[in-house]
Formats: sequence, C-alpha cells, structure tokens
Amino acid sequence: MNTDQIIQLAYLGLLGAAIVGSYIFANKSNLGKVAQQAAIWGMIFVGVIAAAGLWGDISRDIAPRQSIAGSEIVLPRANDGHYYVTLDVNGTDVDFVVDTGASQVVLTQDDARRIGFAPDDLRYLGIARTANGQVRTAAVKLDQVTLGPYTDTGLRATVNEGQMDMSLLGMTYLGLYDSISITDGKFILSR
Repeated sequence: MNTDQIIQLAYLGLLGAAIVGSYIFANKSNLGKVAQQAAIWGMIFVGVIAAAGLWGDISRDIAPRQSIAGSEIVLPRANDGHYYVTLDVNGTDVDFVVDTGASQVVLTQDDARRIGFAPDDLRYLGIARTANGQVRTAAVKLDQVTLGPYTDTGLRATVNEGQMDMSLLGMTYLGLYDSISITDGKFILSR
C-alpha cells in the first residue's frame, strides 16, 4: 500500500467516523434502535461481501458442465463465450479453456506443478508467440490424459514460463478426435 492509498484510507475512515458519530448524536434518545439498525446493515454488508467473494464458485456450480452423449463429448459455451473442459491429467483434474488457435496443449506453471512437474527445474528452450508477446516454454510429456471414456498416453504439451490465467487445450489434443464441431452454443468432440 503506497502513501496515497494510506491517506485516502485515513480520510475515508475519518469521514465514516464523523457520519456515524453525527447519526448516533442525533439519535441519542433511541440508542437501542440505532444499535438494531446498525446490526442489520452490518449483516447486509457481510452478506454482500460473502456473495461477491463466492460468486465464482457459485456460478461454476450452477453453470452447465461438460457431458458425454454416446461417443460425443459436449462442452457448453460459458457466459464469457469460451468453452471450458476438465481433463484428468496424470491422475489430477485440470481445467482448460479450449483454444483451437493454440497449436499445443499449454499448461500454467501451477497446473504443471499440480500434475507432478517442477516448473523451476524445467528447461525453457522453446519460444511461443502470444498476444502478449513472446514467452519461453518447456516441453513436457503427459503420461495419461482422460476425458470421459477416452484415455490418451504420451501426449506432448508445453509449460508456459509466463503468466496465464488457465491452461489451454490446443490442437495437439483436439486433433486426436475424428470430428470437432460447434453447434447451438455447444463444442462437440467425437471419435
């Protein structure tokens, strides 16, 4: 926190204290009612903060998920327009954003760590050109990747040395399917 932020916080604290103090002074004959109203507003404030903090979990739980229909894997389009999928990689669930523009499967450093790679020990010899510029990448091999009834072994992937919000499911994986289509807001993979 820098000096300007500290000054702003102090100013807002003093302003809030002045408003609360003047309200209590103006209603000193009804302190019981003031305390009751303050408790109600405090609970409303805590509820709003809790809902905002948990919104990602709540929306993920009520949003449609990937499903299996016969030999097809169906991924619904998310509210942000992307398609997301969870794969079992080396025994660990990893969330991916489907990226047909990515030539490879690209792992974040956190996901790489979770599935058993030590990102600090990898050799970043490759270069990827992204919308954010060039980043170094390290080649890895995924022992086992499972999506629904389909398990693939020895899949090549890369670990991105730069910052990424989520791992990318690119064409080295998507190309294993016989058919890829987008219909009625659904991304459909079939073998």
